[in-house]
Amino acid sequence: MMVLRDILVPVDFEPTSYRALAFGRNLAQAFGAKLHVLHVQENTFALSAGTEGSVSAFPLVGRQIHDDEQGRLEGLLTAEDRKAGANATVLFGDSPAAAIASYAKEMQASLIVMGTHGRSGKPLGAIGSVAEQVVRTAECPVLTMRQAVSQTVASETSTVAAARRSRLSPTQ
Repeated sequence: MMVLRDILVPVDFEPTSYRALAFGRNLAQAFGAKLHVLHVQENTFALSAGTEGSVSAFPLVGRQIHDDEQGRLEGLLTAEDRKAGANATVLFGDSPAAAIASYAKEMQASLIVMGTHGRSGKPLGAIGSVAEQVVRTAECPVLTMRQAVSQTVASETSTVAAARRSRLSPTQ
């Protein structure tokens, strides 16, 4: 039997990560596990001259970015999450995938639940590069959540299905 004690959900503030958070939250509640929400802020930013710099070279900027992202991440936790001991952590890292896998190992995560964007141009079934790297390097199981089918596609599918049914049903 699988025992889930600590569930890690990396969040990049994209719809797929919100979907993963909802799923991770439900798993945590069902298994009585602790929910850990993580955001990895890449340790780079664009300078006004168009070159890339390191946040670590600008401590005040780094602190402001950290505080902003921490507030944004904590805003995703519900009162019920907080009551159950959930936590939100922001890390700076050169590689989001490496930071996620390292954090999961350090906290002894039972499971990582993360969204994946999947990139166009990759073979069918390929997942996003960060998710793929986490799947390959994490020491615990990783559950990936793809983006939900868009409302447009769902609407078109139901319209086609209705048209097929009407052709198959007896007419006057």
